[in-house]
Amino acid sequence: MASQLTEMLKGTLEGIVLTILTERPAYGYEITARLRDEGFVDVVEGTVYALLVRIEQRGFVDVKKVPSEKGPPRKVYSLNRNGRTQLGEFWKTWTFLSERIEHLHQKTYDEGK
Repeated sequence: MASQLTEMLKGTLEGIVLTILTERPAYGYEITARLRDEGFVDVVEGTVYALLVRIEQRGFVDVKKVPSEKGPPRKVYSLNRNGRTQLGEFWKTWTFLSERIEHLHQKTYDEGK
């Protein structure tokens, strides 16, 4: 199940991270910790940081460097207008897919009785 979960998560992690950023701006480690709090315990920091680079390049977040008590400044990510639009598209797509999948699942379950 772990490899299947990993593959499915790859397609949804961007939307999950954008959703986390709707609550408040955050830096990479905070986002990783929040994912773990939400049960995504296998998500590693490197995956989150690579995703943050991609969503920054795609213009979905604004980035502000803030001083850190330990080491170099932290990059704090906040969701911008483009990111909110992308997040809306993500949830619309998620709703469509999850409804279709649940329909197939229920149909298969009902036929198996």
